[in-house]
Amino acid sequence: MAIGKQRFYALDVLRGVAIAIMLFLDAPPDTIYAILEHAPWAGLTVPDVALPIFSFAMGAGAAISMSRREPSTSRILKRAAIMFAVGLFITFTWNIFALLFVHGFTAENFFDVMIVHGRLFGIIQRLAVTYAAGIFLARAIRSDVGILATAFMLLIVSTAGFYVYAPENPFDEAHNISRAVDYIFPGANHIYTPTHDPEGLYGSIAGTASVLFGFLAGRVLIDTATIRDKIFLLGAAGIALLIVGGLWSSLDIVSKKLWTSSFTLLNAGGDSVALALLMMLFDAAPSAEKFFRPLKALGMNPLFFFTANCLTLIVVSYLPSPTDGLGFYMWLYNHTTAGLHSVKFGATLFCATWCLLWLPLAELLYRRGIVIKI
Repeated sequence: MAIGKQRFYALDVLRGVAIAIMLFLDAPPDTIYAILEHAPWAGLTVPDVALPIFSFAMGAGAAISMSRREPSTSRILKRAAIMFAVGLFITFTWNIFALLFVHGFTAENFFDVMIVHGRLFGIIQRLAVTYAAGIFLARAIRSDVGILATAFMLLIVSTAGFYVYAPENPFDEAHNISRAVDYIFPGANHIYTPTHDPEGLYGSIAGTASVLFGFLAGRVLIDTATIRDKIFLLGAAGIALLIVGGLWSSLDIVSKKLWTSSFTLLNAGGDSVALALLMMLFDAAPSAEKFFRPLKALGMNPLFFFTANCLTLIVVSYLPSPTDGLGFYMWLYNHTTAGLHSVKFGATLFCATWCLLWLPLAELLYRRGIVIKI
């Protein structure tokens, strides 16, 4: 198998893992197992790695793309703007359905929900901000050492900000710099919770470092070195980042909701090691590609599947069910896996089934070579 195919297959699979986790995470109709839910404030669970994987893969993909053609400033801004708009459209659609089916669609309610309390940030919006910042920095700096130094400088700035703002308790949920920035922009009425926005502006500092680490991994992938040398370099770099992240956690808490520096390092290290292991597997056993093909298919159109999943969930959640007052989504759950063995088991099985339902479409797009790009 050609080296180019090998390295891109591994990257697509890694991206597909992130999308599969996101599809699963958006689907719970009831309580699922704790390890499959976001950590409440500090800690690291399975869902907490999804968005960092996506950021890392986005940076790697950008490095590969830039090796062919450097994007202009207008192209970078255009792509970021489109991504941000897609995120806003998802939020807008959710609010419209809530007004139509729950609150009542009136001019007053529309103004309150959409204007006064409309959320500005979200997952795709965070990706848009960190993508633009990361690519502009990488394009300006160019050297690998400079990009690595910039990534660590961003992490130092992020950690320092918490201590400067609240020296005695830097990561207190009710009093931290990330919350303070949220209250300035976009403002208290436009954030996800009263205490913080998990995709807020301050977390984009360390989030940009995630993109830069991915960019450096992409540079390794397009290098002319042998596949084994690339595997070694990615694995060694990943282990180094994991060690540094573990040491850094003595300063920071590991928190996805704040996107702390230790959280960034641990995820970037894990992503790099995972990429190296996938490349090693496909190099040693090319037939293993068949097993990972569904993940590759998802990873080829990540933003499409994330957006399509969100919009589909909105529709099926608010559409009335055939027999009761619940939404159609809950009706499906109650008439399928609800109550099987336990609440957590039934809800988890339903989430897994929901993810599997997207695979035929992913396979169809893959077979036809359809890649929906922004």
